[in-house]
Amino acid sequence: MLTDRQLMILQVIIDDFIRSAQPVGSRTLSKKNEIALSSATIRNVMADLEEMGFIEKTHTSSGRVPSEKGYRYYVDHLLSPQQLELQDISQIHSIFADRIYELEKLVQKSAQILSEMTKYTAILLGPAVKETKLKRLQIIPLNEEAAVAVIITDTGYVENRMFTLPPGVQASQLEKIVNIFNDRLANVPITKLKSKIEIEVADILKKHIENYESVLYMVLNMLTMSDHEKIFFGGKSNILNQPEFHDLNKVRSLLDMIEREDSFYDLFKGIPKGIHVKIGKENQVSEMENCSLITATYSIGQESVGTIAILGPTRMEYSRVISIVDILSHDMSIALTKLYHG
Repeated sequence: MLTDRQLMILQVIIDDFIRSAQPVGSRTLSKKNEIALSSATIRNVMADLEEMGFIEKTHTSSGRVPSEKGYRYYVDHLLSPQQLELQDISQIHSIFADRIYELEKLVQKSAQILSEMTKYTAILLGPAVKETKLKRLQIIPLNEEAAVAVIITDTGYVENRMFTLPPGVQASQLEKIVNIFNDRLANVPITKLKSKIEIEVADILKKHIENYESVLYMVLNMLTMSDHEKIFFGGKSNILNQPEFHDLNKVRSLLDMIEREDSFYDLFKGIPKGIHVKIGKENQVSEMENCSLITATYSIGQESVGTIAILGPTRMEYSRVISIVDILSHDMSIALTKLYHG
């Protein structure tokens, strides 16, 4: 259990280091108005905090910096969410100001604005397609030989697939094909589409469409969806603007991980509702040992459908970022619930 003095000194060291990125010494602390202690007392308190593992020496300075343990304690016990400025709140609200009817575009816009607001990397996961149902299928002919399929799910996921029309299938037949599929497949879970098509729709196609086997093959290919959620990034290279990541060699593996994108699926697996902060090695990924990840889920109705995350250095503005992520996840859930449940 930390004493009041130790708590105060720890909080000031972490707040100062987050703001300045410079190690904090006893001389700096003695000049703070909120610390009415002698330099000797401050040094003793700092020595105790270091011994307990909350702060640590750097190689380049006599000052101290927070350790992972220090940040963890700070986030769990000392942090109060920051009251956001009106400008920040209106920037979050601006995401929902345009009447965007596709979840994908909403998520993309959120990632971009989040990265601009925080100056960190924003990562948003859309709903897993396998957990959704088909809402509507559209096929738009491009010419005699090619068309684009637009697949829309009940959570607003939209995927466009370009394909070649099978020999013998006229563009004029496409409307009939689409009507058959929408009539029989609306509200069918994506994972059950294939069996539903083979059991029910194949016979109907046989009666109404010439060369139906080619059409069946075309549609089955078209409706094969990825098991993964779609991932959106904002500010991928923002991490390079942080002073601790100016050494490109130090950050190269992290940038590679961000570029690969798919590494983040495992990080987001099974994230519970609410806001969660993982600091440094808690992420269990060597590339992220100098980073923190703040996550929150968003919902449609009662069901969590996606994740909002901010990736930054362990010296992150936790208080502000937590407030931003909290408001966005709340607003996103309200907007999506209205959009899909009226």
